Amino acid sequence: MADQPHQESNGTTIGPDGGKRPEIAVSVRDLVKRFSDAEGNEITVLDGVTFDVYKGETLVVMGGSGCGKSTLLNCLIAEYQTDGGAILFKTSGMAAPVDIARLGEAELNEVRKKFGILFQSGALFNSMTLAENVALPLREHSYVDESVIDIVVTLKLQQVRMLEHRDKMPSQLSGGQKKRAGLARATALDPEILFYDEPSAGLDPVTSAAIDELMMNLSKMLAVTSVVVTHEMDSAFRIADRMVMLDKGRVLKIGPRSEFEALRDADPDSLANVEERLMNQFLNGYSEGPLTDEVGMSEFEKLIVRG
Repeated sequence: MADQPHQESNGTTIGPDGGKRPEIAVSVRDLVKRFSDAEGNEITVLDGVTFDVYKGETLVVMGGSGCGKSTLLNCLIAEYQTDGGAILFKTSGMAAPVDIARLGEAELNEVRKKFGILFQSGALFNSMTLAENVALPLREHSYVDESVIDIVVTLKLQQVRMLEHRDKMPSQLSGGQKKRAGLARATALDPEILFYDEPSAGLDPVTSAAIDELMMNLSKMLAVTSVVVTHEMDSAFRIADRMVMLDKGRVLKIGPRSEFEALRDADPDSLANVEERLMNQFLNGYSEGPLTDEVGMSEFEKLIVRG
């Protein structure tokens, strides 16, 4: 019908008004996650988080310690069960978005094949060579011959410039090489969505910039959607198309990188409200401001700060 939205081949959706809208790959709606502290008190870490991830973009999720960004990532990859809301995935072959929070394990495993994860440490298996680590998802989740697996492993290692190290053990690799190897494994099944957990953590500035460049190149080459959780601002502003700022388990702001650049560069005294000043403090790494004022912290943040 004429008043219904339809999708074009370039991944955009044409709305009833004729305007183009990005296709949504992941839609998070009113997400809630709670934990219990040592005394059995319930603490809400994610409190009604809502945002969309557009197909083909790189979305950076950031925020201070205890804001909920790592918990959010674990919910997105279905490592944690949620306590409310929905996480809707829409990948190729799906007639309609599916809420991973309501899937059984078998259905969830099928969805997981559509995304890859680069863990903070690389999370390589120490008993396997680099090539064996990259081959593992193919051996576990596909039915192709070993000859084909070897070709795919070679290709994936070439893409991250690690082919010469294919027979090395993880203990023989540097931190940056482990990240590259982990990225090769994360892309082994040609995922549509890549999740990154602090990809620059523990790396020197030069290696961090090289990993960022590799991530951007792979995003273009493989046409994947990327969600990156990080607190490294140099990296965030290098790679992001859009950004999400979390605080106290809620979304403070989501928008294009240019809006966050303007907020970062603003004079704190000129900002209209405490939330804008909080974001300005975080983006600039200032030691003083509302983010470090314990009066404004959530109970979960206070636990983090107090150790």
